[in-house]
Amino acid sequence: MPVYRNKFASPTFVQETILDGRGGKIGDIRIKPSSVLWKPRGEHKYYSVSLERFATWITSSSCNANRTGA
Repeated sequence: MPVYRNKFASPTFVQETILDGRGGKIGDIRIKPSSVLWKPRGEHKYYSVSLERFATWITSSSCNANRTGA
């Protein structure tokens, strides 16, 4: 494969804006390789949790999360 002088700078995270049923902003979620961040609408700072801690919480029975078919 040839060596290129230029390359794409891939993002280090994925970010999505969450909207309610009427199109109003609820907040932003940012997913990184090692953490999940949440910023409610109108706030300037994120709440952060490690991916390991998030995985433990989301799969616990006390979370009430349901498995999906996808």
